[in-house]
Amino acid sequence: MKEKVLENTLMAYDEGLFAGTSGNLSLCDEAKEVLAITPSSFRYEKMKLDDIMLIKMSDGSVVEGKHRPSSEWRMHIAILKSRPEIFGVVHTHSPYATSFAVTCMPIPLILIEMLGYIGGDIPVAEFALPGSAAIGERVVESLARRNACLMRNHGAVAVGATLEQAHLRAIYVEDAAKIYSLALGAGPVKLIPDDAIKAMKAKFNLPD
Repeated sequence: MKEKVLENTLMAYDEGLFAGTSGNLSLCDEAKEVLAITPSSFRYEKMKLDDIMLIKMSDGSVVEGKHRPSSEWRMHIAILKSRPEIFGVVHTHSPYATSFAVTCMPIPLILIEMLGYIGGDIPVAEFALPGSAAIGERVVESLARRNACLMRNHGAVAVGATLEQAHLRAIYVEDAAKIYSLALGAGPVKLIPDDAIKAMKAKFNLPD
């Protein structure tokens, strides 16, 4: 788990999904008892395997590691406990997605790929203080029918059955946000027709 967290963290950093020490990634075991998570306030370009933390999902206590776990460990655990099929979480501060989180603007269904990867549009979770239990509650509400959401005045979160899937969805969140931002400056945005959405939901076995 630590190897996968480190690998995806370094890739996400290179992709510009966060800067400095912002953002965090996690992966839990099949039994959802132990969580591998990035350390708090640690520079990504210096991160090594033994910097990744292992904590108990029951209470956040440290199982293995020499640092403090990410300050958002409560949010990660809340998300992972809310959906049995989810094992990976990626929280980013990617610039285009975060710009919509700051303006509290959800990203509508402008690309057909958003249905397959995210489940539809990208909602905005209500504001809560970073590191608090409340922020996990707000994000869980927004992820009830989606695989990603924006966090008001904060960033974005993507989830997956694997950490690789969550990472890919985080990339698509930023891509959709960038395209939407450019489209808003280019002219009126046209949404996908309802009949096409219905057909694609049937294809991906998504609820209406």
